[in-house]
Amino acid sequence: MRKILVLKGGALGDFIVTLPALALLRQRWPAAHIELAGNATAAALGVHAGLIDSVHSQHEARWSALYARAPLPADLATHLATSDLVLNFWPDPDETLATHFAHLSIPIFLSSSALPIRAPAAAHYCEPLRTLGLTTETSFYLLTPPSPNPHLVAVHPGSGSTQKNWPLSRWIELCRWLHADHHAELLIITGEADGSAATALAPFGTSAHQLPLAQLVARLTQCRRFLGHDSGISHLAAACGVPSVLLFGPTDPALWAPPAPHVTVIRRGPSLAEISLADVQAALRPLLTVRK
Repeated sequence: MRKILVLKGGALGDFIVTLPALALLRQRWPAAHIELAGNATAAALGVHAGLIDSVHSQHEARWSALYARAPLPADLATHLATSDLVLNFWPDPDETLATHFAHLSIPIFLSSSALPIRAPAAAHYCEPLRTLGLTTETSFYLLTPPSPNPHLVAVHPGSGSTQKNWPLSRWIELCRWLHADHHAELLIITGEADGSAATALAPFGTSAHQLPLAQLVARLTQCRRFLGHDSGISHLAAACGVPSVLLFGPTDPALWAPPAPHVTVIRRGPSLAEISLADVQAALRPLLTVRK
């Protein structure tokens, strides 16, 4: 196996749940050139981990030709035809994409749905590799071992949807409790859509607002604990080995929570408002080792 192409779209969390599948490919064919077309920013994590050799952005216009009935442009066809194995997780409802790869005479073309249909999500992305005899006992991949500061606790009050967020008022209460009662040093992780949360939580710790991914990984590996929602940042924290407490509501944690022993999930129903401050405090107390 000389060259493997993986087609996988989505955001940060969608890439991280693909890591076990990428690890299977790398373990089986350590000398193969593995390239991925998808979220180029997130995929840089895979390059750094040695699971991927090259990355192409899913937003490059050339990929749209895979969804057209017309023959592929010559340069794209030439590039794709050098692949020995294509693993596809891009949507292909009418099999136009599959037809193009059949015409290219790719030796092995494996495809599965873009959205996971079995839990945990990472197991879904490993499933097609069973046909090649590749299996794994774990659906989790550790990107880097942590080296924690015993006082540093990361909180991420955002996600990709407001429906997946705990009320900000409770984040404020929780951060006040951590800061005042447990003398925790808080790292407040926020993104572009979390401006109000960044402002409200600023008095309780150090801001990590829109940090580049590599810098965020470096900060997370220093954290003793992480608190967040169903989000890509939560998947990243878990992949950095940080013991995490994750708050879930409308989404299924069996499918979307990182399947790792250092991850604790709290879910009381479809609304995160059903999770009380006391619920989160009770989950955190056994984990808090900082001294007053």
